[in-house]
Amino acid sequence: MRSSLTLLLGGALIAAVALTPATASAAVRPSRGAATVRTATIGTPTETTTLSIGSGQMIALSAPISDLFVADDKIADVQVRSTTQLYLFGKGAGETAVYATDKAGNVVWSSIVRVGSNITSVDTMLKLAMPEAAITATTMNGIVLLTGTVASPSDVEEAQKLVEQFVGKETQVVNRLKSAVPLQVSLHVKIAEVSREFAKSIGINLLNRDTTGGFLFGVAQGRNFGSIGNLDTSAFPKLDASSLYGLPAGSLSLPFNPATGQFIAGGTSYTFDKLGKGAGSGTSFGLAGKFLGMDLAAAIDLAEADGLVTTLAQPNLTAISGETASFLAGGEIPIPLAQGLGAVSVEFKQYGVSLSFTPTVLGDGRISIRVRPEVSQLTDAGSVRLGGFTIPGITTRRAETTVELGSGQAFMIGGLLSNAQNSNVDKAPFLGDLPILGALFRSNGFKRNETELMIVVTPYLVKPVSPQQIALPTAGFRAATDGERLIAGQTFMGKSGEKSPAPTAAPPRTIPDKAAPVPDAGFSPN
Repeated sequence: MRSSLTLLLGGALIAAVALTPATASAAVRPSRGAATVRTATIGTPTETTTLSIGSGQMIALSAPISDLFVADDKIADVQVRSTTQLYLFGKGAGETAVYATDKAGNVVWSSIVRVGSNITSVDTMLKLAMPEAAITATTMNGIVLLTGTVASPSDVEEAQKLVEQFVGKETQVVNRLKSAVPLQVSLHVKIAEVSREFAKSIGINLLNRDTTGGFLFGVAQGRNFGSIGNLDTSAFPKLDASSLYGLPAGSLSLPFNPATGQFIAGGTSYTFDKLGKGAGSGTSFGLAGKFLGMDLAAAIDLAEADGLVTTLAQPNLTAISGETASFLAGGEIPIPLAQGLGAVSVEFKQYGVSLSFTPTVLGDGRISIRVRPEVSQLTDAGSVRLGGFTIPGITTRRAETTVELGSGQAFMIGGLLSNAQNSNVDKAPFLGDLPILGALFRSNGFKRNETELMIVVTPYLVKPVSPQQIALPTAGFRAATDGERLIAGQTFMGKSGEKSPAPTAAPPRTIPDKAAPVPDAGFSPN
C-alpha cells in the first residue's frame, strides 16, 4: 500500500503531495531578488500513537490540512476523508513518523507511530492477569519493554511469559520488572558421605628348637606367641627305675607320674600364652610338636575387618538478598598454645556442621550464591599430646564456591571419590621367597579404603508464613508420668500432629476514662 491524500474542497480533487525527507529538512531557498534568507524550522512529533498490526485509529484535527507526510508506509498508512479527519492504521511492526500541515506550512498534527503485534492490548491483559502489579508496557523498534514493580519474583517471569505469548515470537520482550518486597533466599544443603574400610591380614609365626646331638638350634619369625622349654618334673615324686634298664636296685631314680603310671625320662614343654594378641590378628591357631627330630611350635593369625561409615548432614539457612548468614551446630574445643616464660593460653576451635552463604537475587529471578558448607568431627587419628594435654584431631569436609541457579534448582558444588589400597609383606630373606615352604616364613596384610562424598545445594525464594503453618520437632511431645514410666515403660509421651502452644489474646475489658467528670455522691435528682 502507499500513502494517499484525498481532499474534497468545493467538488475539486486536490492531488496529494508527498514530501521527501530531504525536502522536509532542507533550508528554504530565497526567491530571486529577495534581500533576506529565511531558515527552515525543524518540527518534532508532539505525541506517540501505538497500534497493533491490522488495527486502525481515527484522528480528529484542530484545523484543515493540505499536505500529509508518512516516513515509512510499510509500517503505517493514512487515509484522508476530510480536511479535519484522518484514519491511521498499522501495517507492519516498527516505528515511523506522520506529519500533517496546512496551506501555510504549519504543522497541524504530528506523531510517532509504533506498530506491533497485539500491542494495544498488552496493558489490558497484564492488568487483568495481575491486578496487584504496576506494569507498564512500552513498544519501540519492534520490542516491548516491561517496567514497573510486581509483588513477588515469580510474577516477574510470569509477566514476561504472558507478554511473549501475547505479542508473538516476532516481537522481542525486554524485562525490567522489579520485586516490590525484599527478596529472601532459603538455602538447603545436603552433605552425604559413605566410607568403607576393608582390612585383611594373614600371619604365620614359627618357633623351633633342635636338641639332637647336644646342639641347640632355633628359628623364630613374627610375634612372640609362646615358648619351647624342658618339661618341669619338680612336682612329680622320684622312684627307683633301675629295673627298667637292668641296673642294680637303687642305681637310677626318675620322676614318676601317678596319673599315667609311667616314669618320666625327659620331655619338652610347649606354651601358648599370646595367641590372638598379635597386631591385627583376629583368630589364631596354635600347633606344637616334634617334626623331623625338632621341637616345632607355630601360630597362624587370620584377621579380616569390614567397616562402613555413613554421614548425612542437611543444614538449612535463610537470608535476605545481599546479606551474609552463618549457622553452626556443634561446639568448640580448647587448644593450648605455648606462650613465653612457660605460660599457656587457650584457643577455641569450632567443629560440627556449619554453613555460611551470601545470596544475591538477579534481575531475571536467578540466584547467585557464595556458599561455604562444612562438616567436621573429632577423631583420635592425628591427635597429639602437649604439656599433659591431649589435643584431638579433626576430620573436615569443606567446600567454598560461587554458583548461579534458579529457585528450586539443585547443584552439586563438590564431590569426592577416593579408593586407597595398601598391601605389605613381612618375610625372612631368601626363605620367604621359596616356592612352597616360603609361606611359612612370611606374613602379609591388605587394607582398602573407599570414600564417596557429595555436597548439593538448593536455593529457594521464600516469603514469611503464619506461625501456625510451621511444625516444630517438639510439637506434641510431653514427658511421661510416673505411672507411664513404671507401668508402661514409656520414656516419653505425645501425639504427632498436635499444635505447639501459642499465646492467646486476653479477653477485652473496659477501662474508665479518668478525664470524665464524676457525679457528686451527695446529689440526687428529684
